[in-house]
Amino acid sequence: MLPEVLQETARQFGDRAAYVSADGEHCSYAQLNQLADETAAGLATRGVNEGSVVALLLPSTIDYLVCYGAVAKLGAISAGINPRYTVAEQQAVLGVTEPTHLICTTEVADSFTLAATTVVLVITPAASVANIAENLRIAGESPAPLADDPERPVAICFTSGSTGEPKGALFTNRQLSAIRELDTGGAWGGGGNAVAPTEFAHVGFMTKWPWLLAGGGTTHLQHSWRASRVLELLHQYRMPVVAGVAPQIALLLAQPEFDSYDFSAVTTIVAGAAASPPALVHEARRRFGATYLIRYSSTESGGVGFSTAPDADDHEALHTIGRPRPGVEAQVRDNTGNPLAEGEIGELWMKSPTSMARYWNDPTETRATLVDGWLRTGDLAVVEPSGLFRLAGRVKEMFIRGGYNVYPMEVEAALGTHPLVRDVIVVPQPDAVMGEVGVAAVVPLDPQHPPTLEALREHASASLAAYKLPAAIAIVGSYPRNANQKVDRRALEVIVAEHLSG
Repeated sequence: MLPEVLQETARQFGDRAAYVSADGEHCSYAQLNQLADETAAGLATRGVNEGSVVALLLPSTIDYLVCYGAVAKLGAISAGINPRYTVAEQQAVLGVTEPTHLICTTEVADSFTLAATTVVLVITPAASVANIAENLRIAGESPAPLADDPERPVAICFTSGSTGEPKGALFTNRQLSAIRELDTGGAWGGGGNAVAPTEFAHVGFMTKWPWLLAGGGTTHLQHSWRASRVLELLHQYRMPVVAGVAPQIALLLAQPEFDSYDFSAVTTIVAGAAASPPALVHEARRRFGATYLIRYSSTESGGVGFSTAPDADDHEALHTIGRPRPGVEAQVRDNTGNPLAEGEIGELWMKSPTSMARYWNDPTETRATLVDGWLRTGDLAVVEPSGLFRLAGRVKEMFIRGGYNVYPMEVEAALGTHPLVRDVIVVPQPDAVMGEVGVAAVVPLDPQHPPTLEALREHASASLAAYKLPAAIAIVGSYPRNANQKVDRRALEVIVAEHLSG
């Protein structure tokens, strides 16, 4: 599937720039396909063939794209490893993957303990497109075409590990085709300029590259994501879409030079991967003068799930994840797997042709997560009479206060509308009487005038039962986040405990 898309985009778009490196190097669609062909030929001589598992531990540069395309052209599987992971996290991911080959840079080549059978291929990030993966390529060569196989594995994407060790979600040609169909209808062309918002190892790229390529646009890369540079690119190329995760949107708005740019071309903000606080949605819509679409999905769902509507009212835009996207079914179920009535909190289950085939090397977790064609998300949600869905947190985040279940995201939604709150996360802390109580870790809108605990409790008391209200407050400047920009709640619990004890 991916090899065919690379070949077709080379034919359709030819010399059009597909990617522009952080140093201004242009790589055309024709060059991208040729480089992938030549690299595939070279990898084949090093033992990469159909069914091989190739771990890609590379920065998000054109080198990564060429290697991913080359591996796919051989019918092998690419396992993207986020370079932002710590060495220990990368080692854990490699242990799960058990790759036949590892492609990495010289900086990390000697950092890991690998099986004796793993072949390590080291490349130096190229200064020019012509030198990309030059030690792996065979000039002018290309691999033999692959037979059509919808079940051929293509990519392994690792979960964020926000509630435990990362797991590898496996995607085949079938899922990648379904993702392209659901996201774009299989269309070709459209052009335009965009900024790459995530590391290429993220599911938002790995499973969506076929349709991103088919769009025929130009994507601008950075050495690392910088808000000031993104603002420049949005202004310079009059980009209509701002895409990223919520913390990135917040950083864009916080830049002192924001109001000096012209964003009149921006029509849509698309934010996924991390929760968007109501205050952020409100501010972003006002300052960009654009629609803010919240996209909810997961690694296991292939990055496809829910979306708020372009014409959403304030309730939908600020407090929900919208409705299932076309082709996606969703239910809220209890812990025995039975559907719940509207208004009841339970686990969110999804059914979609984009969901992963299985977890890599983990049949036990696969059986627990994929049940009769449904994907158990591990997220708590409630469906409203209107058909809108609201999240209530992770199943593992729920805590029990005095015998009553408390769902942190439900409490956060109520506290987050307080006019002095920019963001709020509720975490449990042990209590001698109640067992556990909730503590509101608040990022205030104005650090000089933070809200008080009493003000927060009074504000939320109209919509929350008393046992759900926070018992304490901790004013913080920001939250610890993992490599995928999700809040690291375990680390935050430690910070809050230190705050309360100090």
